[in-house]
Amino acid sequence: MAALGWLTPRSRSATARSVLAGEASAEAARKSSQDPQDVQGAQDARNARNARNAQDTAAEEPEFPVLGDDKAAAFFDLDNTVMQGAALFHFGRGLYKRKFFETRDLAKFAWQQAWFRLAGVEDPEHMQDARDSALSIVKGHRVAELQSIGEEIYDEYMAERIWPGTRALAQAHLDAGQRVWLVTAAPVEIATVIARRLGLTGALGTVAESVDGIYTGKLVGEPLHGPAKAEAVRALAAAEGLDLARCAAYSDSHNDIPMLSLVGHPYAINPDSKLRKHAREKDWRLRDYRTGRKAAKVGIPAAAGVGAVAGGTAAAIALHRRRR
Repeated sequence: MAALGWLTPRSRSATARSVLAGEASAEAARKSSQDPQDVQGAQDARNARNARNAQDTAAEEPEFPVLGDDKAAAFFDLDNTVMQGAALFHFGRGLYKRKFFETRDLAKFAWQQAWFRLAGVEDPEHMQDARDSALSIVKGHRVAELQSIGEEIYDEYMAERIWPGTRALAQAHLDAGQRVWLVTAAPVEIATVIARRLGLTGALGTVAESVDGIYTGKLVGEPLHGPAKAEAVRALAAAEGLDLARCAAYSDSHNDIPMLSLVGHPYAINPDSKLRKHAREKDWRLRDYRTGRKAAKVGIPAAAGVGAVAGGTAAAIALHRRRR
């Protein structure tokens, strides 16, 4: 993969593995992204079906997103920004249902998911454990198999956990004719499924190594997390001819400050305490869909927050009981 050395300067926290992960993710995202005409067709159908809801949940901020600006795009973190909870944990539950691993592993996924939803922030040790588990589980399986299963898991565990308010923000960018990408540490195959089901342009995600369509159990670079997300956005923007100063980014986590700092329009969505403090210091816009309260410097109005705190654990326990 060609080095993108002519890009804008990187933060000191970026490593060679971050750059490799970002560039690999950008390349995978471009290969799997939807054709603009396909996106427009799906968007037109969705607009006709949801016109009334769109009026209730979203309104364009004056002059933003800018209509017809083909140099602008939007980048959305996934976990706790677009979707309640962590996609990787939902994916793990789906794999357990299909007997990819045993009950004791499900208990770990359930506990980590409950902690994530209670705390609203990522625990690095939990996330590393989840990634290591996922890699060992998918090793030897075909990429096409996991993509197909990802479609089913989305319907089973993820579709009902999309935040309506954040979905409306993404729709505002699509309505303005801009491209919209998910940016997540989740496997790029799963992220792509979610992006397609939401009618978005595509997704940047962690790239797992595969040979002849079969997973090796290794990553390309490192997980798409923190500085690696910024590298992926930087690489994709260069390849797509985007002006980052005209782009927007949305996240809940202080880990994504490198990505948010790249763009001209950063938004803190359901922010953790560190991101909330940083956003206020930088005069970034905030929105919290967990409580429905207005936050400082609100851009587009919110829809009502939804979701039970311990849903992941309850569902896991119920699933285990049904299998006994």
